[in-house]
Amino acid sequence: MRQLAEHKKVVQRWRELEERVADLIELVSLAEEDEVMQAEIQSEVEEVSSRLGELEFQLAFRSEYDDRNVILAVHAGAGGTDSQDWVEMLMRMYLRWAERYGYQTEVLDSSPGEEAGMKSVVIGISGDYVCGYLKSEHGVHRLVRLSPFDADHARHTSFALVEVMPEAKADVDIKIAPDDVKVETFRSSGPGGQHMQKTSSAVRLTHLSTGLVVTCQSERSQYRNKEIAMRILQSRLLERRLAEQAEEKTRVKGKHVAAGWGNQIRSYVLHPYRMVKDHRTDYQTGDTDAVLDGALDDFITAYLRSLMGKEK
Repeated sequence: MRQLAEHKKVVQRWRELEERVADLIELVSLAEEDEVMQAEIQSEVEEVSSRLGELEFQLAFRSEYDDRNVILAVHAGAGGTDSQDWVEMLMRMYLRWAERYGYQTEVLDSSPGEEAGMKSVVIGISGDYVCGYLKSEHGVHRLVRLSPFDADHARHTSFALVEVMPEAKADVDIKIAPDDVKVETFRSSGPGGQHMQKTSSAVRLTHLSTGLVVTCQSERSQYRNKEIAMRILQSRLLERRLAEQAEEKTRVKGKHVAAGWGNQIRSYVLHPYRMVKDHRTDYQTGDTDAVLDGALDDFITAYLRSLMGKEK
């Protein structure tokens, strides 16, 4: 019923546009030499064209998971302390982007770095078509800057891996048998007060069939940590299944691109010049501060339009 209601909304949008176009055609036949009416028609044509562009753009959301909420994970890669600081910068960037859209966010789990930043962070983001938008962010992100952690203030290159996983629906997308999950508890190692560090509230789940391991230690309650860890595990299993399906499709087509560290999707250069460039679409901007403050729309739009072009 939910899917039917959504499809009805889509049909209604196109029917409304169809009616506006029909009205315009009738007005054109009546306008003739009436300059005032011609100006009104031109204004209406521009509005219709703009609306058509918006509806056409929504065709990029073709996956059955594009309207899902997202579990977004960021992991530090090569670069030491700088890469852990880069993870925290990316976390802030995505939280600010979500804030612009009015999406709800929740930091589900995080692992602090030794000196600064974070080794990894997992964020839940909820809202309309958030998965459809953020699928553009999945991949390796590279940062080039003068390191604030280097005594010589030398230029450093850091890497972070961003994972974008559609949130799985329990017992619908992924069914996990209780016997297939090993549950372990341990004491939280991160900040959070005496309670978190003196009780075994942190949880580690191991999916025996696949070997996937998920930990959560951000909450004071062991039950809450287990609940969050299960959500993350279900989404990881769903993402794994989708990746296997995509790999099979590319194998059939005879194409394969390794998902190695060298295949970064985007570079953020803060020195010796300032530029953010997406290597898949070649879209770039010099306003690095705005991008790191959550202004990702142009990158997301360029990527989604590139997908539409490939599908055509």
